[in-house]
Amino acid sequence: MLLQGKTVVVSGVGTGLGHRVAEAVVRDGGNAVLGARTGANLVKTAAAIDPAGTRTAHLATDITDEAQCAALAALAVERFGGIDAVVQVAAWDSYFGGLADADFATWQGVLDVNLLGTLRMTRACLPALRAGGGGSVVFIGTQSAVAAPTQVQQAAYAASKGALTSAMYSLARELGPDRIRVNTVLPGWMWGPPVEAFVRFTAQAEGVDEEVVLARLTSRTALPDLATDGDVADAVAFLASPRARAITGQSLLVNAGELMR
Repeated sequence: MLLQGKTVVVSGVGTGLGHRVAEAVVRDGGNAVLGARTGANLVKTAAAIDPAGTRTAHLATDITDEAQCAALAALAVERFGGIDAVVQVAAWDSYFGGLADADFATWQGVLDVNLLGTLRMTRACLPALRAGGGGSVVFIGTQSAVAAPTQVQQAAYAASKGALTSAMYSLARELGPDRIRVNTVLPGWMWGPPVEAFVRFTAQAEGVDEEVVLARLTSRTALPDLATDGDVADAVAFLASPRARAITGQSLLVNAGELMR
């Protein structure tokens, strides 16, 4: 029970990783305060992981809106008395392409969500983290920020997450005296709804079995299977927990050994 009695704010709770992180929080004994732009996803996740409704709270939240970030943090304090950890899953990852065809207005939007939005939500939670004597902030980054994938181009997403990882180092120093730890989890190809859809679409476009497309991805990993969104959520739960009390300013690759550093 890594998170027994702890209250964790989770942004970006949808059908994939955000859901799995929230699920892991409750499974490991914590209270999960859920935020996402789509309220229906929050209702569905809360009902699935906490049927009694005693260990979750949720509020529709757009992390580009400072007031909405503050409202989610306030809900956590009102419902459970404080905040012990914040996990930032919310991201804009659906814009594809490189530099030659870049729409820089869209790039700015990606940066506003993935970098500034994450920092807005983190800042909104700082007073409660400090009041509780410290805690943990976990960012969700991406392996593509340190090694560009060959299957798809997501330059804006990678750049925004790379900037967030760089910000993590400064935040770890800034917030360390308050016993607030800041770390980043870097998933690679992660088996969950987005990658399942990619494999299905690619197989249909090429007229091959889905196993053929999946084999291309696993051919580059040391382990014979892709990491799942549940595997990433387990790593997040550890970093959010007191078991990681001496870990800050670190980036953890969860990628079945595709990239080793």
